[in-house]
Amino acid sequence: MSTRPSDNRPSVEAVVAFLREHHGTAPTDLEELGGGFWSAAFGYRVGDDELVLRINDSPDGFRDDERAMRYASAALPVPEVVAIGEGFGRWFAISRRHHGRFLESVSSDEAAVLGPTVVALLAALRAVPDTGDATPPWHDWLLDGITDRPGRHTSGWRAKLAAHADVERTFVAADARIRSLLNACPDRRQLVHSDLLHSNVLVSPAADATTAVFSWKCSTWGDALYDLAWCTFWGRWHAGIGALDLAQRVLPTLSGDDAVDAAIRHHVYELHIGASHLGWYATLDDTETLRWTARQLDELLEQTPG
Repeated sequence: MSTRPSDNRPSVEAVVAFLREHHGTAPTDLEELGGGFWSAAFGYRVGDDELVLRINDSPDGFRDDERAMRYASAALPVPEVVAIGEGFGRWFAISRRHHGRFLESVSSDEAAVLGPTVVALLAALRAVPDTGDATPPWHDWLLDGITDRPGRHTSGWRAKLAAHADVERTFVAADARIRSLLNACPDRRQLVHSDLLHSNVLVSPAADATTAVFSWKCSTWGDALYDLAWCTFWGRWHAGIGALDLAQRVLPTLSGDDAVDAAIRHHVYELHIGASHLGWYATLDDTETLRWTARQLDELLEQTPG
């Protein structure tokens, strides 16, 4: 498997020296955090302030997180980004620290408590007012996600996929199904995070609350039902997420335009999530997860949507 960019971590000594210079005082309680795929992360204190330092090769994701502060509410807690700059020969961001457990760490036994919490999070995302940011039309965004384009980190994934003939057939079938049902997916301007797992959501079962939503670099404006599909698709991998039974909790409650063709749209988006990740896992040469994803798509393709 390919090395994660976030594996390129500076030493603890280098981090302490950087933070001492940045804050004008030595940090305390420094700890290495899990980070994301692209960024290394460290938690620490300066006086009474609890902060997180993230380090990445590019500032783009940090700028996205800074812009996402506009979406923050009690139901959608977005950490405050307090500084972005150059450091360690790369880029850094410092944010207010939030506490909780990553959503994918929840157990099936916690479903009764956390089901309403995640439903409320999805509703909060859906309710964010349109900020008018320029993003691709929804259909273009969807088709772009299943198209191999030059100049990207994943460029060449179709050729890699072709080395697995059965998986390639699954992709072609999923691509055809998505395109055949695309007209059921309206070109909306609802907030879509599009990466709600992967250590990007903190929850507190004790407080029945979402405590933070991170990493907005994949976000766009489109059909908010996509985030439900994200959770239900990956609920096949994370048993605790699957036990939340989110489709049954959310789809029957939709009304007005949100309810139109909801089951078809949800089906399309689950297919899209799986198909786009075939390209990702092919790029990583992660054959095991590639084949797992193809199996989920094969099961979805056996279903009749609507």
